[in-house]
Amino acid sequence: MSPLEMEGDGLEKSEGRPASSRPEFERLAAEVGLSTLLALALFVAVRLSLDAAHRWRAKVSALVVGAGPVGLTAALVAVRSGKVLKLTLLDARPRAALLCRPQQIALDPRSVRFLLSLGVDFDNLEGCWDKEHFFTKVGVFQEHLLSVLEQHKRQLDLQILLGTKFSDDFLNKNLASDWPKIIVLADGSCGESSAVLGISPEYTVESCNAYGANAIIDRPDQRQVPTPEILAHNLYFDLSAYGMDPSATKTEVPKTAFHLKIYGTFRNRCLALACPASDSKVVRFLHHTLSSTIMKSIFQQSFNAYKMDIEPRICESSLHCIQCSRRLFEIMLSHRRVTTALVDKDNIVVTVEGEAARMLNFDTGSGVNLGLRGLESIEELIYKVATAVNQQDVFEALAAKIQHSKQVVEDFKQNGLSATMFE
Repeated sequence: MSPLEMEGDGLEKSEGRPASSRPEFERLAAEVGLSTLLALALFVAVRLSLDAAHRWRAKVSALVVGAGPVGLTAALVAVRSGKVLKLTLLDARPRAALLCRPQQIALDPRSVRFLLSLGVDFDNLEGCWDKEHFFTKVGVFQEHLLSVLEQHKRQLDLQILLGTKFSDDFLNKNLASDWPKIIVLADGSCGESSAVLGISPEYTVESCNAYGANAIIDRPDQRQVPTPEILAHNLYFDLSAYGMDPSATKTEVPKTAFHLKIYGTFRNRCLALACPASDSKVVRFLHHTLSSTIMKSIFQQSFNAYKMDIEPRICESSLHCIQCSRRLFEIMLSHRRVTTALVDKDNIVVTVEGEAARMLNFDTGSGVNLGLRGLESIEELIYKVATAVNQQDVFEALAAKIQHSKQVVEDFKQNGLSATMFE
């Protein structure tokens, strides 16, 4: 055999050995790849299981300041969230003062559905229904919410401290070493809780593009019985007795039409009068007059025309029982610039709700509904804060709550007053 032939034969054999071992190499590579994938899958599964266990076991403590309708509802949301281990509810007013409040509140269908999801039993709540709205007294509503809340005492550490004011002294004595993770401030428009925590009290005040006036009729001889609201639309008032020329104003009826709402119990009747903003003669006249006689006469005529048949009329001799606005005023919506905050001490999350966060300077009879809508995102806030891994997660929870608070305000500015008064 020639040297060339021998070299070629050797090359053929050397190339043949790697070719014969290639399946073995591919098998080993596949096994390594499969093992890596299995290890990665196992790691992901363990991580997801640990995260799920963390989310399931995560609990926080919460404090609700204010035991009004909004504060009590916020407390119920906290209980139902399943993420609160300890809940403290306090109010400066004693229990008797809370439960004897005779004012009436109106709950619209959206609020009713929200409260039903929290376990509120309207079948066992004194009040009345009308067009899917529920009407009851504030004290009765609060008593029922308290009873529902107290049923959950076995589920968590629940403290209800009525007659206890939220102040620096309370913080020093009760929270010095054990601050709650979440604080809900629902102590009303005159509350001082925000100042205690150093939260900015600044409000943004915006027009609802409407004018209005209100009146209260107190009649001690009547019963405190909840009644449905009475709505009357496109009203025109003859003000010729006060110098307004009827012929000049009749052409302005589409612009100067008023809308009336009568609400409250038989003993405490409330009237709200409103109209879209305009520069018509009637609106200008009623906006600038300072004579209470004119507004009393308007409310007397309006009430007598649209009251319930079983109610007594208001006669001239009983006008003294009417307390009312002296003139039309612009209806404004005030809302806080800051509705959520993060207190540096242990990263405590604070949210401001109800009238402490947003309010009207005009009582439409359903102001509580605006407050309850702010609570629709409380459960999500509690869940995100309880399961937060780092501070960035807490910031995201606050951002979502701020966005919802802004949306509540925007929705009301666009449709709230119109739906409440003008439809």
